[in-house]
Amino acid sequence: MTSTAAAAHPAPVVIVGAGLAGLTVALHLAEHIPVVVLAKRGLEEGATAWAQGGIVGVLGSDDSIESHVRDTQDAGAGLVDEHTARFIAEHSAGAVEWLVQSGVPFSPDPAGPLGLHLTREGGHAVRRIAHAADATGKAIHDVLLDRVKQHPNIQLRERWMALDVITSRHLKREETPHCYGIYALDIAQQRVETLPATAVVLATGGVGKVYRYTSNPDTATGDGIAMAWRAGCRVGNMEFIQFHPTCLYHPQERSFLITEALRGEGAQLKLPDGTRFMAAHDERLELAPRDIVARAIDFEMKRLGIDNVLLDATHLGETFLKEHFPTIHARCLRLGIDIARQPIPVVPAAHYTCGGVVTDLHGRSDLPGLYAVGETTYTGLHGANRLASNSLLECVVLGQTCATDILQRGAGETPELPAWDESQVENADEQVVIAHNWDELRLLMWNYVGIVRTTKRLERALHRIRLLRTEIDDYYANFRVNRDLLELRNLVDCAELIVRSALMRQESRGLHFSRDFPYTLPVSFPTVLLRAHRNGKKPEAYGLSG
Repeated sequence: MTSTAAAAHPAPVVIVGAGLAGLTVALHLAEHIPVVVLAKRGLEEGATAWAQGGIVGVLGSDDSIESHVRDTQDAGAGLVDEHTARFIAEHSAGAVEWLVQSGVPFSPDPAGPLGLHLTREGGHAVRRIAHAADATGKAIHDVLLDRVKQHPNIQLRERWMALDVITSRHLKREETPHCYGIYALDIAQQRVETLPATAVVLATGGVGKVYRYTSNPDTATGDGIAMAWRAGCRVGNMEFIQFHPTCLYHPQERSFLITEALRGEGAQLKLPDGTRFMAAHDERLELAPRDIVARAIDFEMKRLGIDNVLLDATHLGETFLKEHFPTIHARCLRLGIDIARQPIPVVPAAHYTCGGVVTDLHGRSDLPGLYAVGETTYTGLHGANRLASNSLLECVVLGQTCATDILQRGAGETPELPAWDESQVENADEQVVIAHNWDELRLLMWNYVGIVRTTKRLERALHRIRLLRTEIDDYYANFRVNRDLLELRNLVDCAELIVRSALMRQESRGLHFSRDFPYTLPVSFPTVLLRAHRNGKKPEAYGLSG
């Protein structure tokens, strides 16, 4: 349908995604203006609720802003933007305090700062991770979601998926490009609607589902990154996909994460014969940054031809494990693994997207009116590798600054927007095509663009991705859209961005390791891709450094 917004009733802010980033923005906006939040699946099915470890807070007397910035830079392997890291570290205590005031039940310690128990994870010099046992993300998400549900100025729409950003191009206007709203699919009704917006905030998470093995939920299909890219925004550092070292290896649980905090408390990585192996890879042993630990596990698995390694926490004792890691203890026990008495089989899995839509510290993208927050973005915080528990912190800090900027910007013109045109399409006749292409894409990304890469593998991946894109674009042009098709379209866009970025980086750094370029250059820069029109042809990616 065509949508018109009267001047007396400005369009709401539309937030795509109901995780920590999206809910933070919504709660800070809703005291002043109406908000619509779209959740592609159920409200509890995003990545935030899966986060186990915690959120960084520079709170202790033994800690400092400088220490946190230094640890972030060390993990980021020379590509962290210091200004961004410092800004977020300076606001970390305030972020944790806001969550405490919101009612998040963090694990207590009467002797700790703010009365909180702080834990330590890989790459951190001191204990600075506020947590709620081993299910921090769920504790935070439950509290904020409850607040959002009760707020009269926030409208929650479950099972609504954004298709594309509506820009000046859709209005056929000769003007500086601007975002006016989005097209969104009501999945239950299988109907595409036009949603005008004062501003659009992309908070859709990462792109883990582009890989066959991932710790991410099914929602992580890179929707926000792909939408922003198609709308003309720059995308940065997509070659840096973090593989979490320890995902449970079990036929019934392919996405269950074994939190890094378990290694922070002393759990040890071992080979099947019980031999510890991290000493051969890094002096920090199990507390080395995630990229190093993941590559070490990958190396040992390939060297020995084994399917997994073991994470041994038995020496920590049953009482300690039940108290500090109740979720992991209970889940593993249901699968027949008593972690107090036997080691946990683990493998690396795609976990976090360190790149994304290029934004500033207010969430502003290149397209006025379009914002992005959280794992969808590239802000410079994570560099070539994310420091553990910085992700939830980024969501809260920049969710707040994003909301502030939207309020200061105010409501602009909301013109009449064109309806979604389905006049030339029909119902899909071969859903198996989507399922096949989905499987093929995820398998080739796992085999060719995984933890260890080569130029030949990347070139093969890019060639096949282009063929898949042709098939998907043809399908998209001729059939009515559904969630599976839209997710596949977004995944193939993101896959191409990852491969193009990886081909441009002719060195090994952080999460990107190439056998053809095994050394780290003395000076390096972020990888930034932009779209440019030439001779009226389809936009292509051009890389920038610096």
